[in-house]
Amino acid sequence: MSAYLVLLLAVLSRILPHAFHAVNWNFTAVGGSLLFFGSLLKETASTAGKLFRLSIALLALMATDYYLTVYAFGYPFHVRGYLVTWAWCMAVCLLGSQLLAKPTVLRVIVGALASATSFFLISNFVVWASGELYPHTLAGLGTCYVAALPFYRNDLVSTELVAGALFGLPVLATKIVETIHAAQDDNMPAA
Repeated sequence: MSAYLVLLLAVLSRILPHAFHAVNWNFTAVGGSLLFFGSLLKETASTAGKLFRLSIALLALMATDYYLTVYAFGYPFHVRGYLVTWAWCMAVCLLGSQLLAKPTVLRVIVGALASATSFFLISNFVVWASGELYPHTLAGLGTCYVAALPFYRNDLVSTELVAGALFGLPVLATKIVETIHAAQDDNMPAA
């Protein structure tokens, strides 16, 4: 259940800024949520169950991309324009399922860094290679990456914060409960 709530968080983090006309932040829960969603695949024993969960995640992100493209941006929707993004989403889920099946602080940091950095490198390469915005030269590729640095910064920060919260808050809650139980045990009179 928590996996689907996290997926909903990712979808809402992309849609709500457009609803409130606050889209200049590029602060979404997608990278961190996909890492967390992927880490929860270990709870599903069967391969078919894991594929079903991944399909649900992909369908939710596809529907979000369709909605944003057609209704928020007013552009025609072309599936081929999103194939690389959707492949990246599945790769991040799989990264989460492997790297974060047993999360540590270092693994969460590395997973979030890998998620945001890979999206920055891949998505901007696709913009450069398939578009008309930048010359198809090494200098054009460099210009494309430089222009995207503010977006990368915000994506990296949001991915680290969301992943840190999703993986860290349950650990913190467990520690608090253990501390409360230990304090109660210490205050109990001896029998």
